[in-house]
Amino acid sequence: MKLTTSFLLISMLLTLFSVEVNSQKDGLLGFSAESAANQLELENQFDELLKAENLDQWMKHLSARPHHVGSPYDKVVVDFVAAKFREWGFETKIERFDVLFPTPKLRSLKMIGPEEFTASLTEPPVPGDLSSTQTEEALPGYNAFSPDGDVTAELVFVNYGIPADYEELEKRGISVEGKIVIAKYQGSWRGIKPKVAAEKGAIGCLIYSDPKDDGYHRGDVYPVGPFKNEHGVQRGSVMDMPFAPGDPLTPGYGATADAVRLEIEDAPTLTKIPVLPISYHDALPLLRALGGAVAPSSWNGGLPITYHIGPGPAIVHLKLEFDWQLKPAYDVIATLKGSTLPDEWVIRGNHHDAWVHGAADPISGLVALMEEARVVGQLARQGQHPKRTMVYCAWGAEEPGLLGSTEWVETHAEELKTKAVAYINTDGTGRGYLGAGGSHTLEKFFNQITHVVQDPQKGVSVFDRRNASEIVRGRKKWQHFELSALGSGSDYSPFFQHLGIASFNLGFGGESSGGEYHTMYDSYELYKRFKDPDFVYGVTLAKVAGRTSLRLANADVLPFEFEHFTNTVDGYVNELTKMADDLRDKSERHNQLLNEGIYELTLDPKESIVLPDPKPEVPFFNFAPIHNGMAQLKKQSKAYASKIKESADSNAQSNELNQLLINVERAMTRDHGLPRRPWYKHHIYAPGFYTGYGVKTLPGVREAIEEGSYVEAQEQIEILGEVLVHLSKQIEKAVQLKN
Repeated sequence: MKLTTSFLLISMLLTLFSVEVNSQKDGLLGFSAESAANQLELENQFDELLKAENLDQWMKHLSARPHHVGSPYDKVVVDFVAAKFREWGFETKIERFDVLFPTPKLRSLKMIGPEEFTASLTEPPVPGDLSSTQTEEALPGYNAFSPDGDVTAELVFVNYGIPADYEELEKRGISVEGKIVIAKYQGSWRGIKPKVAAEKGAIGCLIYSDPKDDGYHRGDVYPVGPFKNEHGVQRGSVMDMPFAPGDPLTPGYGATADAVRLEIEDAPTLTKIPVLPISYHDALPLLRALGGAVAPSSWNGGLPITYHIGPGPAIVHLKLEFDWQLKPAYDVIATLKGSTLPDEWVIRGNHHDAWVHGAADPISGLVALMEEARVVGQLARQGQHPKRTMVYCAWGAEEPGLLGSTEWVETHAEELKTKAVAYINTDGTGRGYLGAGGSHTLEKFFNQITHVVQDPQKGVSVFDRRNASEIVRGRKKWQHFELSALGSGSDYSPFFQHLGIASFNLGFGGESSGGEYHTMYDSYELYKRFKDPDFVYGVTLAKVAGRTSLRLANADVLPFEFEHFTNTVDGYVNELTKMADDLRDKSERHNQLLNEGIYELTLDPKESIVLPDPKPEVPFFNFAPIHNGMAQLKKQSKAYASKIKESADSNAQSNELNQLLINVERAMTRDHGLPRRPWYKHHIYAPGFYTGYGVKTLPGVREAIEEGSYVEAQEQIEILGEVLVHLSKQIEKAVQLKN
């Protein structure tokens, strides 16, 4: 009944929104009236040439066998994609990087007390899915870049294994030092779990998918439904990507054949303790054997047990051995040279490697990219050549830690700094609503696109459909499409956060949920049944990403706009100041309780929490450098908006202006990068040091305050103020040139 009501409400909202069709009365951003008319006609032709059957056919072939890094079928995939790009008229090359990619030699997990149990660590075939029978070719469930290890210890349940969970354990006087922890997937990126566990003294880590988050609690499990069955195991890298992605042995430079490589024991991004992912079938006996305190209700999962924390009495023996070899990561780079601005590049990418078959991740995104490129090539052969150079990329070795894209970016960094206009990323797609993150300097530009691409299911714009879903979820109605801030987790990261190249990450979802992620069951058979059976949303993604790429390639003046960006950053600044005030109030209340002799809080008759030691006082920070920088940024963004409006119908091409606009995003970076992780150079957006994929905005300041590094926080406030002033001056140059 609830589902029916939601669909009725969405339908009503879509009907309402359908009368609010965006007329784009301001014209296409960056285009003169004449250029805009030509561009819109080009886009109509582009749409008509897209064919869903191509996506279906290519996915079936590309996901037919496991194709992880270094596997025989990985090279088959690479050669197939490269041949297609050549067929479509692109100048195509395959660039190889030799990267560290450990694979399992031995995996053993046993409980030796108070009872004996040996984990199966297998994903058996399921009826109706022939792909799931290819077990000999597939990598088993493991976490790449776990070290070898042979450890035996009591087990402790740590919920999601994030810093807040360890604070909860400390309140209860429970330590994980010398123990093996078991954590649920979700809550943060997987690599954070062994990272924090090691910092707390644990000697091993298990990660499992709880059915409440990713299993029968959400719906029928595979093969009846799309959700994770009891044997599904989520593979994945546990490299310390918040420190830096890319090949661990060549930090900051390309992993070319002649590169100087670190010794494995000296690589800074490798995990410190052995870690293994397991299914909830294998996790259940371990969790059932735990004693100790009952877990907080918020920690409860969906297994038919009372969740206890431990330590023990369950004692487990974890033994792992890996084959630490270099493997080839192949990047397919296909270039269509621009007709008038060949040294300005619009780059479009999606990775091709998978943990196993990878139909959803990444092939669903890759085939949309390929169809987009096919049509762009066909239009070029018919005389509709893009003004700027378009570069289509199929990245290798993304799954182990963005290796293929990072090595390519590091190798070609100087040329990219000069030529790259923007990078548009996809990484899998499904059925439902448009999700998009990216540079807020391009938010207004992207908003126009979302109003003209139609949702294939509802027949309204993808903007209206996404807006309806926001309202149904109890959120505010959007006035324009709101790009989310980019953290990490896909191939935009080296472009965006390392070099300061404006970027997007695009995909559809929300009505194609399932539990196949990084399992044996991410197959063509599952995708066709449950994800996007007719590939209509794959085609819609090609329309959205294709317009994004083509408009950037053909704009007279690059469509960067700074008022949306400034308003967004202003919101981040307000969050920062409020966070500092809240932390100060919390610290004062905590210390006041201790001063009054209250050292323990009773939660219920059976449980109490011991208050930790006094908290350090949170100072009043001097945010003036940031506020002064924001004042200048507001002034210049408003001035640029006025100049753009005045010249909307006379957008004459200006190479000098375009170069200034390209460099605006670069102005948000600093060569010294962020504290303790200099690879990340962007001072507005970065993945969180303890969130992984999750973004931290204004990261230098925000994380210093969160971690109690108050002297560093003030230093980062000064640096951020300088970044904002420098950014304002870059926009001011564009204003002056526009005059």
